[in-house]
Amino acid sequence: MRKFFNYTLVVMLLALFTVPVLWAERKVELKPVDFDRVKKVSQDPRSRYYFPRLEKLYRSNTDTTMNLEDFRNLYYGYMFQEDYNPYRESQYSNKVEQLYYKKPHSRAECDSIEKYARLSLDDNIFDFDQMQFYIYILKEKKKYASAAVRSNKLERLIAAIISSGKGTKEEPWVVICPAHEYNIVNFLGFVATNHQEVDGCLDYITVEHKEGSKVQGFYFDIGHMLQEAKRKGYDN
Repeated sequence: MRKFFNYTLVVMLLALFTVPVLWAERKVELKPVDFDRVKKVSQDPRSRYYFPRLEKLYRSNTDTTMNLEDFRNLYYGYMFQEDYNPYRESQYSNKVEQLYYKKPHSRAECDSIEKYARLSLDDNIFDFDQMQFYIYILKEKKKYASAAVRSNKLERLIAAIISSGKGTKEEPWVVICPAHEYNIVNFLGFVATNHQEVDGCLDYITVEHKEGSKVQGFYFDIGHMLQEAKRKGYDN
């Protein structure tokens, strides 16, 4: 049985934020994920895509040399690291959410949100919700340059996922975390309404009808995610 969270809560959280990029209009080169290759290069110290190297560049918050291929290998290469857990949730994430809803924020509360969002991302660098909380509070504190750097990182991670397919049953998007399904739906400007399991390794997220669109939902490939989760003992 798969381990999932309350998707309604996720939708509520995502609805708090403005879509950073109109991804439906952005051209991203499609490139199916070659997991054998990603596993090899992410574990090879001689490779440009050696995961510890990419992670160090990503966490530096000053490096601007990472391209889309770097982000693809960073995102999917994480699955082959020993600390990978698709259901990881930081002990600090609830603190951030609780503080966020106490509006308006005092200076001290802004400082606390920034602190705990940063600690949460130290635990899980691919928690897109915490990234958005962090970007929000940086803007509130008028740290616009830092917010722009982190927004750019988030957009490139989304682009890495978008590049893995078309969101169709034949060419689903590949994710390494269940929450990212809802992140993608939100960034595309849709609102998720339900989750369905399809054929054991696919998820189908239905969406509210949007004027001018015939889209009813999107497919996500979680086969490798489930495989790695089971190998590491996270199978529920």
